[in-house]
Amino acid sequence: MPDVTAAEPQVRLLSPADVRELAGRLGLRPSKRLGQNFVVEAGTVRKIATLARLRPDDVVLEVGPGLGSLTLALLEAGAAAVIAVEIDRVLAGELPPTIAARAPGLAGRVVVVHADALRVGLPDLPAAPSVLVANLPYNVAVPVLLHLLGALGSLGRALVMVQAEVADRICAAPGARVYGAPSAKLAWYADARPAGTVPRTVFWPVPNVDSRLVALYRHDPPATPAGREEVFGVIDAAFGQRRKTLRAALAGWAGSAAEAERLLRAAGIDPGARGESLGVAEFARLAAARTIT
Repeated sequence: MPDVTAAEPQVRLLSPADVRELAGRLGLRPSKRLGQNFVVEAGTVRKIATLARLRPDDVVLEVGPGLGSLTLALLEAGAAAVIAVEIDRVLAGELPPTIAARAPGLAGRVVVVHADALRVGLPDLPAAPSVLVANLPYNVAVPVLLHLLGALGSLGRALVMVQAEVADRICAAPGARVYGAPSAKLAWYADARPAGTVPRTVFWPVPNVDSRLVALYRHDPPATPAGREEVFGVIDAAFGQRRKTLRAALAGWAGSAAEAERLLRAAGIDPGARGESLGVAEFARLAAARTIT
């Protein structure tokens, strides 16, 4: 029989031992300030890359690639290109040689951008990304999502891993106990749906919270003569005093409680309702009422 040798895989994912070896060589101690918790289990990053349902022409934006565990899985899943935005200078410098060593035939598909994801814009990137796939730092997950969806109109969908409580808020509908300003603001940009759970044991260091995956699909914002900032302003005002009725909570925003009631009625909203009962389309109507009257 002929001697048949299995072909070498195009991508070698990082094992827990690989992650610790890399970290040790770099003298890396995960930063709580930057929300660094590295995934060390190959099955988890493969699951994330699979759930992202990458298309042949997708340009993936990855925020906080760390040591490259998810980056490698995205290449294995067939990403046409990965733009990895990393705020840590040491990690940003180490990622290219890691990818070159573990996915040599695909290393040209990855561009590392040393930048803060809270400030990055399209001019900072080599191409317009179509999908965001990321293990987002726990402490800035919602601000990063809001910034990127606002700054990068090319992002049509996202699959992100966030703290379980944050995932609940992102996916909450009006009337839910955890529905709040982040829920309403993200609904301006996209539909958010739960996409799975991630056990804390797959991270190093092991966090004291659970994680979940959230899928987001961009849609058009509500049709309104008010701008996004005006709508977000009324959302902030409504949830700034969420136990109060909208008539009372919006008094500062409108100029007085009486004016708040007038605008609420003009928008077809009960002045005795509370902010958590309103969807983003209703907030848009309310902002428009002040814009046009």
